[in-house]
Amino acid sequence: MIDTHCHLYDEKLYDNLDEIVSNANKAKISKMICIGDNLKTSKKSIKISESYNNIYATVGIHPHEAKNAPKTYLNTLETYAKNHKVVAIGEIGLDYFYNNSDPEIQKKIFFHQLTLAKKLNLPSVVHCREADDDLYETILKSNNRCGVIHCFASNTNFAKKIIDLGFYISFTGMITFVSELSQVIKDIELKHIMIETDSPYLSPVPYRGKTNQPAYVTKIAEKIAEIKKISIDEVIKITTANAYLLFNKLKN
Repeated sequence: MIDTHCHLYDEKLYDNLDEIVSNANKAKISKMICIGDNLKTSKKSIKISESYNNIYATVGIHPHEAKNAPKTYLNTLETYAKNHKVVAIGEIGLDYFYNNSDPEIQKKIFFHQLTLAKKLNLPSVVHCREADDDLYETILKSNNRCGVIHCFASNTNFAKKIIDLGFYISFTGMITFVSELSQVIKDIELKHIMIETDSPYLSPVPYRGKTNQPAYVTKIAEKIAEIKKISIDEVIKITTANAYLLFNKLKN
């Protein structure tokens, strides 16, 4: 089982990182991908990945951080991405819910990072909140056809459009308390799905109100198995295979 999206540099996890990693190992989480969301946390993600054999990193500028991106950010990301433990460009995308950065700036930064990912032959880890149409159009324009929409929270129609572009969709603990997502899971074949915690955020039931951690990705797998009426072993097998297919720098 792989937690394809966690933020281990967050102080809620980093301050007890050895224990967090130990918990993940006990839960049979074979790999964790630590997701950068600006230049500082991208660098931290790499540092963490170099300290643990089963942790990998991504580098990128989150839409919340788009307005603060320095002029040389693409060069810096490209340098970071050369590290052998960096498996993707991300977390990148669009967020019109919080709108912390102007939408036009968000689209520009997103497009340039999609283009960088394509240039480097790396997948993209994409954030999308209340920006489905613009996100789809930006991906289409970039000609990037390799990535995942993390923390998927939209509908079946958008899921199918994104999958048709060559992207996976990934689910978090939200599926244990947002009933509308069950229909998406029913409608989409498992070969297009991955699982993640987005820890320390979005703790699944029964850990609501507590700090999330990679070990809890088991609860997402269990919920998908319940919704699809299949075994948890099948969910683990296929979602893990999907992660290896997308993040091809991960080592078995």
